[in-house]
Amino acid sequence: MNPADLDHTIVQVVNDSAKALEEELRSDLIFYHGPIHPGLFRQFRNFIEEVKSKSQRTENAISIVLRTGGGSAETVERLVDVLRHHYSTVNFVVPDMAMSAGTIWCMSGDRIYMDYSSALGPIDPQVMSPDGSGFLPALGYLDKVDELTAKSNLSPADAVLLRGIDLAKLALFEQAKNLSIDLLKKWLVEYKFKDWTRHRTTNAGAPVTHSEKVDRAAEVAAELADHKRWRSHGRAINVSRLKDLRLDIDDYSDNVNLRSMIRKYNDLLTSHIDRQNMPYYFHSHHTEAL
Repeated sequence: MNPADLDHTIVQVVNDSAKALEEELRSDLIFYHGPIHPGLFRQFRNFIEEVKSKSQRTENAISIVLRTGGGSAETVERLVDVLRHHYSTVNFVVPDMAMSAGTIWCMSGDRIYMDYSSALGPIDPQVMSPDGSGFLPALGYLDKVDELTAKSNLSPADAVLLRGIDLAKLALFEQAKNLSIDLLKKWLVEYKFKDWTRHRTTNAGAPVTHSEKVDRAAEVAAELADHKRWRSHGRAINVSRLKDLRLDIDDYSDNVNLRSMIRKYNDLLTSHIDRQNMPYYFHSHHTEAL
């Protein structure tokens, strides 16, 4: 089989898998691989408009199979605006990982599907480096500054380090942290917690108030932004840890049929993406793939 025939076969299998998973989830379905970068916004907007215009589904819902190492929280906010303009229900499926800004994006969803091998990450905001070469995680920088300023007696080396801190960069990192937390709290209350109307454990059966939703969202945001707890920007937070935070996850670990459908779609597509060394890729069976 020549390479062109092989690519055609992969396209067909991926598209068929996407259609089957779309039917199972009762929603439009897209795949997002790559960084959450402002340079991809226009392409994503156009992609969603095309998917929506070609879809024949009536649920007004979309499921996003997401695989990302993170990126810009400001860009996440714009992507959410696009999705919510076109769809009343937005779900996320994370077969592999959605880190940092990817975690923030997932928190804007109505549902998050994961299995035991999936991972989200700490919501460590990332800021573009001064030379534009990539993103820098901010929480480690902020934690180090807090550590130094809390000392009553600075060593000569600490004093030199503290004097060398760029105050403009520090302010930028603080703003990025606050934005990430604010977005997560807002979206959890507005979307993830919208159907949480009755308590299921403490005060079981009692109505859930808006202030209780706000308080729970603040707790989740604080936990996910606690860099001292997770100790690493790239720390994997699995389903079990997320449930410990009392975050409702659609865990499909024991749903053999759904797990098989998700992996059939995701694993073939990501394997091809990795072989081709694609930095980013969007897919829908409505558009030309690969």
